[in-house]
Amino acid sequence: MDTFILIFELVGTVAFAASGAMTGIKKNMDIFGVCILALTTAVGGGVIRDLILGNTPPATFRDPIYATVALAAALVLFFSRVRRLLMHNTVLFDKAMFWMDTAGLGIFTVVGIRTAYAHVPQATVFLLVFVGVITGVGGGLLRDMMAGDTPYIFVKHVYASASLAGALVCGLLWHYAGEMGSMLAGGGLVILIRVLSAHYRWNLPKAHE
Repeated sequence: MDTFILIFELVGTVAFAASGAMTGIKKNMDIFGVCILALTTAVGGGVIRDLILGNTPPATFRDPIYATVALAAALVLFFSRVRRLLMHNTVLFDKAMFWMDTAGLGIFTVVGIRTAYAHVPQATVFLLVFVGVITGVGGGLLRDMMAGDTPYIFVKHVYASASLAGALVCGLLWHYAGEMGSMLAGGGLVILIRVLSAHYRWNLPKAHE
């Protein structure tokens, strides 16, 4: 189980690191900026989560594997051939961003809930959902703020709401479906909602003058 969770987390780390790196590339940042944006996107949500749970120092600073994987993903994307391929095809870039963000969101939302259960065995559903969503969207929020953009979670399709729904399902199923079943159900729901919202152009209501 621990090995599976580690692989699960590393896939999410690569996904979020890639979305951060691609944002940096799109903003014409240098290699340092691209790496920092990738690292922040990949581990930012987890750092916020650990601070909320009192799990200090945060896991990212106790085990360098997550930061190492995030930086490696950023360096691969910074290679000139890969960079030209991404920037040359706008459709490919947008699809890659969507899938990286979606995969990272689904994985880290449920990983956040698992971490909350590990540190607060009698956690309320509210705490579980809050921590799950923060873990899922925190890195992307920091990425967009550092890149000078309106945070993605406020303007693009159904994003934080998908994380909220997945976190709620994962938290409610935990004692019935077990750790594995609840995480797969919650993460799968996040990804499903994101895919459907993109396909059918679902968006939350916005204020209009």
